[in-house]
Amino acid sequence: MGGLRLALSLFTVAPVRASSLDRPAVRHAMLLAPLAGALLGLVLGLAGRGLVLAGATPLLGAAVLVALSLLLTRGLHVDGLADTADGLGSYATSDKALEIMKKSDIGPFGVAAIAAVLLIDAAAAASLLARPFWSSVATAAAAFAAGRLGATVACRRGLPAARPEGMGALVASTVPLAWLAAVTLVTAGAASLASPWRGPLAVVVAVAVSWGLTTHARRRLGGLTGDVIGAAVELSTAGALIVLAVG
Repeated sequence: MGGLRLALSLFTVAPVRASSLDRPAVRHAMLLAPLAGALLGLVLGLAGRGLVLAGATPLLGAAVLVALSLLLTRGLHVDGLADTADGLGSYATSDKALEIMKKSDIGPFGVAAIAAVLLIDAAAAASLLARPFWSSVATAAAAFAAGRLGATVACRRGLPAARPEGMGALVASTVPLAWLAAVTLVTAGAASLASPWRGPLAVVVAVAVSWGLTTHARRRLGGLTGDVIGAAVELSTAGALIVLAVG
């Protein structure tokens, strides 16, 4: 339960307080990140589909869903996405790129990344909300569970931290690969309840996106940062939403 509380506090604005913030607690939180994502997606799906039932268009329901996702996560992950885009897009040395990522302002790469991802999320969510009630809600839960699995992937064993301090240093290499595989299989199995084959495929795509991004971050930055985790969550969610929205 301590790990779940920490996962909810890290990935949502749920009013829960973690009992500890050390590497064992973080490991449990990252392993439970997909569950936190599924709960978030469930709330978002209910809100978006509820608006559609009340007479709103699926596009308006999707816009509200995306806006609520930012509100219920404090915009933390899109901030990481923007910083990561600015750092990686600079083509500077690793030290200079990390310095860029620490700045509070957002550059053109960050603005473009946020705009593109939110547009994709809204367009995909509109497709989901046009479906029957429980299908809409279940696919939203599956998409956000797959997106938070991106954080679990980012914290896999063998991927070092880019800095000796910060969130990246706390969570880097906390998830053993065997546990990552187990959580991925469980998440894929749960996602199959939303869509028998698109659900598991969405999970596979989310894992591939996060793995690719974090591998690139290791090559360019030297390892993992908290911003890279946020970017992995946002990009993995977008990838999962695309898969679930098509067809």
